[in-house]
Amino acid sequence: MEEGGEEFGPWLARQLSLANKSQTELAEELGLTRAAVSAWITKRSVPRPTVMGEIAKALGTDLSTVHTRTTDTQAGLPVTWYHRPGYEDGGRDGGNAAAFAFDADVQVLARETCQNSLDERLVDNGRPVRVRYTLHELTGEALDAFRAAVLWDELQPHYAAVSESAADQKVGRVVDDGVRDMFEKGRLILLRIDDYNASGLIGDDYDDGKFAAVVRRQLESLKSGRSAGGSYGLGKATLWATSALGMVLINSTLSVPHEGRTERRVIGRLELPWRSVGGTAYAGPAWLGRPDPESHNAEVVRSWWADEETVERLHLTRESDEPGTSFLIVGAHDVASLAPEGDVSTAEPEENGSEDDGTRDITVMHRRLVEALGRDFWAAMTGGGSKLPLLETSVRTMRNGRIVVEEEKVDPADKQPSRTRALRAFYEGTTVDRLTQAGQVALRTVPLRLPLGGGRRGTLGAHQGVLLVTEAEDKDGPRSEVHYLRGNRMTIKKSTVHGLPLGVTAFQAVLLVGHAAGEAVPFADEAEEFLRAAEPPEHDRWGQTEELTLRWSHSAHHRISWLTTEVNSAVKELVVRPRSAGSQQNVKLRKKLTVQNKRHVPKRTSGPAVPELDGLEAAIGDGGEWRIDAEVKLPRADELPAMSPVVLLDVRSGSRPRLGWAELVAVEGCEVEDGVLRFTPGARRAVFRGSTDVSSHPVRTELTRLVLELRAGTGE
Repeated sequence: MEEGGEEFGPWLARQLSLANKSQTELAEELGLTRAAVSAWITKRSVPRPTVMGEIAKALGTDLSTVHTRTTDTQAGLPVTWYHRPGYEDGGRDGGNAAAFAFDADVQVLARETCQNSLDERLVDNGRPVRVRYTLHELTGEALDAFRAAVLWDELQPHYAAVSESAADQKVGRVVDDGVRDMFEKGRLILLRIDDYNASGLIGDDYDDGKFAAVVRRQLESLKSGRSAGGSYGLGKATLWATSALGMVLINSTLSVPHEGRTERRVIGRLELPWRSVGGTAYAGPAWLGRPDPESHNAEVVRSWWADEETVERLHLTRESDEPGTSFLIVGAHDVASLAPEGDVSTAEPEENGSEDDGTRDITVMHRRLVEALGRDFWAAMTGGGSKLPLLETSVRTMRNGRIVVEEEKVDPADKQPSRTRALRAFYEGTTVDRLTQAGQVALRTVPLRLPLGGGRRGTLGAHQGVLLVTEAEDKDGPRSEVHYLRGNRMTIKKSTVHGLPLGVTAFQAVLLVGHAAGEAVPFADEAEEFLRAAEPPEHDRWGQTEELTLRWSHSAHHRISWLTTEVNSAVKELVVRPRSAGSQQNVKLRKKLTVQNKRHVPKRTSGPAVPELDGLEAAIGDGGEWRIDAEVKLPRADELPAMSPVVLLDVRSGSRPRLGWAELVAVEGCEVEDGVLRFTPGARRAVFRGSTDVSSHPVRTELTRLVLELRAGTGE
C-alpha cells in the first residue's frame, strides 16, 4: 500500500496525545520497548510493515489510516464545542463589536468575501481565483441530520440562555429570531462561499498566520499582495453578521502543508453574547473542534483533519483538491430579502405542499448576490489582450440537495457592458484620443499628486491614472458615472459627473489608478499604499481616515478631492463640445463667485500691462473645500510680473476673510512657486487650479460666497 501524508513520527505523537495514551502504554500493547516507540516519534526509524497493523489496532483505527496518515484517528477525544469562559473580572460582551460594522446583507457579504478571495489568489499560475456562492435551504430530515452533525443538543442550552438573558440586545434578538425561524418554520438556510486557487487558511492554530487571523483573532489583517483590498481585519466579520445563529463552519484546503497535509482542515466558530448556563458564565465565542491535549484540562479545541463523511454531513464537501477555503454560514439571513415586494419565485413547489416564503427568500438572495458581484467586481472578471481576469464568480441555489436555481456564472459583459468594453479596449490597445464614433473608448491620463509622508509639506510625485470614457448602454445602470479602481480591480468609489450641459450623449467612465493603471507606471506602489489608507472599513470610497492623517497629514485627503476634480474636467473635455467664444458661465455658479478682473476694475490709463483673471469655475469638494479652476488672460509683453491668486470670502461689511490654499497647481502657461504664479514668456493664456484649506474656513462653505483676486508679487 502506498504511503503518504504526514511523516509517521509527528503523526503518531499526535494520535497518542488525542488518545491520552503514553509511549510506554503503546509499547506494552505492542510487546515492544519504549525506546522503539520513541525512535519512531523522533523520526530515527519507522515500524516494520508487520507492526503497522498492530499500531492501527492499538489506536482503534484501520490500517489504511496508519499508512496514508492524511487524517487523524477517531480514537481519543471526540469533536466538541469549546465555549470561552466568562471573564474573571466580571466583564461582559454583548456580541462581537466587529460584526456591528456591517449589515446582515448578502450584497455586503459578497463584496467583503470576494475581496478577501482576491487578496488570497495564488498568482504564480496566472489563473483567476474562482468563487462560488451556494444557497441551500434545509427542511425535514435534511435539517435534522445537519443539526445532529453540528451537535445541536450541546448548543441548545446556550441559545436558550441567550434568548432569556440578552433579549433586549441586538445580538440576542437576532439569535432568538434565528432559532425560532428554524423550529417554527422548520427550515434553515445555509450559504456557502467556496474559493479555489487561493492560499487557504495556512498556519498554526494559535501562532501568527492566516488561520489564527481568521479563526482566533479580531481586527487582524494578514494580506498577501501589494494590491490587497483589506487592511482593517473587519471583512471576515460579515460572515458571522450574516448568520442569524452566529455560526460559521470552515473547511480549508491548504496551499502550504500543515502537519504534513493539506485537505479537509475543519473548524467552526460561534459568536454569541455573554451568557450563563447551569451557573457557569461564558464570555461569548465558541469553537467546534477536537480538544487539544496540550491545553489546560484538554478543554480548548483546535482544528482537525476530518474524513470525507464528516465534511459531507457538515455540508462542507469541496469539489476538488485545489487550494482554497469553504465558509458555511449557518442560518443565513438577508434583511433586503425578508419581505420581497412583488417577487414571484421560479422554484418548483414541494411534491406534498405549496411553495412557501422560504423558497422566495433564497431566490431573492440569489438574484441580489449576482447583482452585487456584477456591480462591484466586473473589472476583476474582465480580461483582454495579454491581461487575464483575476476572478470568476457564480451563484447557485438548492433545497434539500435539489437544484432550485441553476448555477449562474456572472458575466461582466452582461452586467456592465460599457465599462467592460472600455477596460478591454485599454488592455488590447485600441483606445482613441477623442470619441467620434459609437463604441469607441477614449483615454486620458489624470495625475494623482501624492503627498510626502510624515506630515511634511510638498509632493512626492505625480502618479498618472488612466481614465477611460465610452458611450453608455442600457444595462449599465446609472449613467454619467465614474468607477474608480485600484490594483485588485474592485470598484471602490463611484461618482457622478455634474454640471454637464443638455444634449450630452450618455457615457460611462472608469479611472484606473495604482497597479490597475499598470505595474510599470511611476509611483504605482505609492498610489496603492496611499489610496488603501484612504479607504474606510467598507472600502466604498476614498477620503479622510485616521490612518491617512497619522501617516501623511490632516489635509492629505485633499489630494483625492483634487483627483476627482481632474477626472471630472477630463471627462467634460471628452464628452462636451467646446463652447463658442463669449459664452456665459453657469448662472447659478456666478451667484457664488466673484472675479476681480477688468469688468470690475477701472481701466488703467497708463503703466505696464498686467495679467487679468478672465474666467473662473468652482465647486465645493467632498471635504467642504472650494475647488477652483481659473483662467488668466495674458497681455503681449516681453516680461510679465509674477502674480499671486488670493481667495477671499465675500462679506456684507468689514474686511474679507482670506482663505489658505491646501493645493495650488499650474495647468497651462504658468508655473507655481510658493503660491506665486510665474507666466510662460509668449503665452497668451494661463490656467491654474487649486483647493482651499478647510481649516482656514471661518464658516461652513455652503453658506459662503467666493472672491478670487490676482495680486502682484506675493499677494500681501
